[in-house]
Amino acid sequence: MSDLYETQRGMRQIRKAAMQRGIVAILDLGTSKATCLVLRFDGDVGDMGDGVGPMAGQSQFRIIGAATTRARGMRHGEIEVMQETERAVRTVVQAAQKMAQVRVDHAIVSFSGANPRSYGLTGEIDINGQEVTESDVAGVLGSCDMPDIGSHRAVLHAQPVNFALDHRSGLSDPRGQIGNSLTTDMHLLAVDRDVVRNILHCIKRCDLELAGLASSAYVSGIAAMVEDEQKLGAACIDLGAGTTGVSIFLRGHMIYADTVRIGGLHVSQDISRGLGIPMTLAERIKTVHGGLVATGRDDRDMIELSGETGDWEHDRREISRSELIGIMRPRVEEILEEVRERLDVAGFDDLPSQKIVLTGGASQVPGLAGLAARILGQNVRLGRPLRVQGLPQAATGPGFSSAVGLSLFASHPQDECWDFEIRDGRYPARSLRRAVKWFKENW
Repeated sequence: MSDLYETQRGMRQIRKAAMQRGIVAILDLGTSKATCLVLRFDGDVGDMGDGVGPMAGQSQFRIIGAATTRARGMRHGEIEVMQETERAVRTVVQAAQKMAQVRVDHAIVSFSGANPRSYGLTGEIDINGQEVTESDVAGVLGSCDMPDIGSHRAVLHAQPVNFALDHRSGLSDPRGQIGNSLTTDMHLLAVDRDVVRNILHCIKRCDLELAGLASSAYVSGIAAMVEDEQKLGAACIDLGAGTTGVSIFLRGHMIYADTVRIGGLHVSQDISRGLGIPMTLAERIKTVHGGLVATGRDDRDMIELSGETGDWEHDRREISRSELIGIMRPRVEEILEEVRERLDVAGFDDLPSQKIVLTGGASQVPGLAGLAARILGQNVRLGRPLRVQGLPQAATGPGFSSAVGLSLFASHPQDECWDFEIRDGRYPARSLRRAVKWFKENW
């Protein structure tokens, strides 16, 4: 674990250096598209000191370059063909650099695959009536019991989400307060180690230095949810091309994340197979004519299928819009049913609020909100990313939530375990006690 701890700590230092230089690239590696935003910071990277989250330092930023390209060599949010992914990354970074008219050396990357799994950890130390110091915070984080995540897995996020001092829970930052017993709840997100290694290798091959890694499910929630939703309890469903990310937030922190390995691309594949047409045409028909709720009018609304097979009758067919909806709806229902299962496992119904925010490129299908309300619960809305300075109009849609969220993550990262000097190598790896779903009991 210590090697990973040092890697994450090293990336934090690189991020601070990049922000002091004033320029950093945001790279969202999706299954169907890669997005690069170039951020310019105002140079103020000092610690804000007003609670956990701001401890890691924050800064105002402006987007001065933006580009997107078709992601090549990606499947289910993971690198499948290294050379193709490298080419896509180089293409999109060069295009964003050209627009920004600056050279970029550091990148912060988000990705959606790698089978994320959430764990809730608890830690406790005695402080004997003294004032809580930074080293006490480090000590309580180091006392957390590490679950056996497996040698093939790596920790992507390890965030303290709650502190309690004696009998007072719900503290965001206990430092400076006096008490006897300090406890913490920590959310740990583990992913497949090899997926992370491949991303590290790809970024290195593109002559970039990695200044941070984040889960797309996490950063999409940051961008698509308003502050009240993150505090009172809400789930963000990020419908991408190859995966659907699920993240749950409470009291301003992510407390659960998971991924369903189905997305909008699978809907396009169903259309392609069902109608015997190329994927490019299936994608266009889905975007222009797609929907999930058929009315009587859709039986009469005809869609022309133009092809290039040489068979005139096959190339000049027509289908009704209700036939198209009949192909699309079962797959979207399958995705939402899988999401429902993940939310049930997480104990989502036990939270004080059950708001659900849909975002991601595949969330734009007409009729999705109604179908999601029926399967997931009544309180559903479509979420677009927050407006940030310099964001081009073309990047304001739900398909850019993770890229915008990653910008917010870069400028204002929440505290992670590796932001503290944990004594004696006490990075949480003490016992293999089974992780508990603590937020059911502790919130």
